[in-house]
Amino acid sequence: MSADTPRARITRRGFVAGALLATLGGARAAPALRVATVDWALLETLLAIGVTPVAAAELVLYRQVVVEPPVPASVADIGLRGTPNYEALRLLGPDVIFTSNFSAWAEPKLKLIAPVETLSIYARGVPPFAGAERVALDLGARTGRTAAAAALVADTRSELDRLKARLAGGDGRPLMVINLGDARHFRVFGTDSMFGAVLERLGLANAWTAATRYSATAPMGLEALAQVGEAWIVLIPPVPADAERMLAASAFWQALPAVRAGRVLRLAAIDPFGGLPAALRFARLLTGAMARVKPGGAHG
Repeated sequence: MSADTPRARITRRGFVAGALLATLGGARAAPALRVATVDWALLETLLAIGVTPVAAAELVLYRQVVVEPPVPASVADIGLRGTPNYEALRLLGPDVIFTSNFSAWAEPKLKLIAPVETLSIYARGVPPFAGAERVALDLGARTGRTAAAAALVADTRSELDRLKARLAGGDGRPLMVINLGDARHFRVFGTDSMFGAVLERLGLANAWTAATRYSATAPMGLEALAQVGEAWIVLIPPVPADAERMLAASAFWQALPAVRAGRVLRLAAIDPFGGLPAALRFARLLTGAMARVKPGGAHG
């Protein structure tokens, strides 16, 4: 057959077309972006949209405090969030490192390893729930998981609406969400915290109406709890061992109206500075705890 016959020309066109398709197919199947992060809120959000980082920080404590989404064993632990192992991170060769304003101090060194992108949920004047949604969508766009990020936002809203309906018809009392610093002091989460934002979305009142700074107040004395005697007390771990012992023997603690009436809810571990997964975890744990309360305040 001549090299210039119609059949030969068709064969050549087919070869060229096949090569082009193969090239385009290869572009679509480009290797996944190798990401790393030193921020837990970003880590949980990445995992929730189906992105497994090559490295993250302080994973032993993450598994105790954040809990979910679970971290695959393939994720390398690069040490403490406050003092990450830069050499180990360099050897892992990430394409991008995601950080937040909480780790801004580390950016100069991180930038020597890979491009750094800062995505912050918690900042003065920024509603944390809206910030968490924005960060989820930004991470989705950056990692090619746009649809998964949009689904995370939609599913979180939908689940919170479902839990709100489940909580409707409660006793109407406000909730005081606190974390014990020691046997005599606590921190309270205000309306501008993630916990406060979730309470609002669940249709629940936050008993603490004084100002906080997008997180929790500085430690204050337990006597302040007497000012919100009609509220539920929601304890967020960890509870220091000495505090646990002293509270059990504390006449003042036992005399608090909420404690005396059995209106104390102890939740499992949650990250107060988490993203959408932490917000949803708090909502589910709180709803489950309230569902187990018998009339009169006692737990079942």
